Amino acid sequence: MLSFFGRDTFAKATAPLGRALVRTGLTPDAVTLIGTAASIAAAVTLFPTGHLFWGTMVIWLFVMFDMLDGAMARARGGGTRYGAVLDATCDRVADGAIFGGLAWWAVYHENSKPLLFATLVVLVTSQVISYAKARAEASGLSADGGLIERPDRLVIVLVGAGLTGVGGYWGLEWLTWAVHIAMWVLAVLSIVTVFQRVLEVRNSAGARNVLPRAAERPTTDTGLS
Repeated sequence: MLSFFGRDTFAKATAPLGRALVRTGLTPDAVTLIGTAASIAAAVTLFPTGHLFWGTMVIWLFVMFDMLDGAMARARGGGTRYGAVLDATCDRVADGAIFGGLAWWAVYHENSKPLLFATLVVLVTSQVISYAKARAEASGLSADGGLIERPDRLVIVLVGAGLTGVGGYWGLEWLTWAVHIAMWVLAVLSIVTVFQRVLEVRNSAGARNVLPRAAERPTTDTGLS
């Protein structure tokens, strides 16, 4: 969603809510933990039991709540390095729970190996996409961009799951395929994004410079032959 509409637009829209939450005494880190815990709880209880619509609604609510931590940090004058690491870590855990819950549903409710495969591909590549960027930045390189980012993944998977849930409730068989389509679209886009980020790293300035060898440690003469 952020990459669809722009981070600046989202930041302006959430600024008043961020200021309001700061006045309640909550911290950005607390909001991150609350949003993540609630998203995980919904993903591992509602999705595996086939409640895709309500799972989508609850996860969507708390994903949006979790995204307010940035607005709160800006309202307080800036975030912290710990907050940034905590937020990124919680995002990875929440993503794992969402796609893991859908994988469970694909096996035990749908008995669909293709859907399971697509979901596992997305589960793995979503972690790789984020890790590639973090590792590149830690090395002073760039790994921005790509077709799909986390907000986009969440929009696509939750829309697909929600529509499938609606189709199940109303007996609309054709609509129950929405999550299948969503996961295969995500799988393809995520694989492409992995290659895009690796290519971006490869083309970064200094990426292919030979690293200096670590200095060899001097041996110590122990006097033993």
